[in-house]
Amino acid sequence: MITLLIIEDERSLRESMVSYLEPGGYRCITAGTYHEAMKAIDRYDYYCVVVDLNLPDGDGLKIIRLLKENQAKCGIIVISARDTLNDRILGLQTGADDYLVKPFDLSELNARIQSVIRRTRYTGQNYVIFRELIMDPEGKTAVLNGEQLELTRKEFDMLMYLITNKNRVITKDAIAEHIWGDSIYGTDYTEVVYTHMKNLRKKLQAKTGIDWIQTVYGSGYRITEES
Repeated sequence: MITLLIIEDERSLRESMVSYLEPGGYRCITAGTYHEAMKAIDRYDYYCVVVDLNLPDGDGLKIIRLLKENQAKCGIIVISARDTLNDRILGLQTGADDYLVKPFDLSELNARIQSVIRRTRYTGQNYVIFRELIMDPEGKTAVLNGEQLELTRKEFDMLMYLITNKNRVITKDAIAEHIWGDSIYGTDYTEVVYTHMKNLRKKLQAKTGIDWIQTVYGSGYRITEES
């Protein structure tokens, strides 16, 4: 089982992360303070450590430095309300693999965790298999039923995002932020998401005869292992 360490002092957020991630097959170990994190670090071989920088009794950056000094194999994701460029640079230079600014969508955190785990633990084995589909996140290629599936970069990223959050409803807001990042703010992205999703669904249906992506009206989209 993939074990995560979540270091976050805000109880409600910590519990929300656990409730969201554990149904996806993770085992989540949690710590609410710097002291608790220090005791938890050596308990398991973690695949990823999610760490808040602002802890009541210490600095999350010290935890990152300790992990790096001990040559830990885990990926490291910073979650923080500190959103200046200098804060992000410092977190990444200290040794974090990714930096996520609060508030964030839990589906985005899940996608970041999977991406970091692929980079840190599965180098050279980076394929994602879903139903009859094989996706190569590095090469941005997809093979469906043994044939190349021609996708644009946005369609590929959108499909990968849905698959990494399979069985969950993903909102248009979360999709837009994940695919387009900060550039989406201040724009009407609803139609853009809809158009890309419509084209993606058409391509999948043309190859399989099945609409893989479910529309959950008023909420967003979902993809599951079953038709």
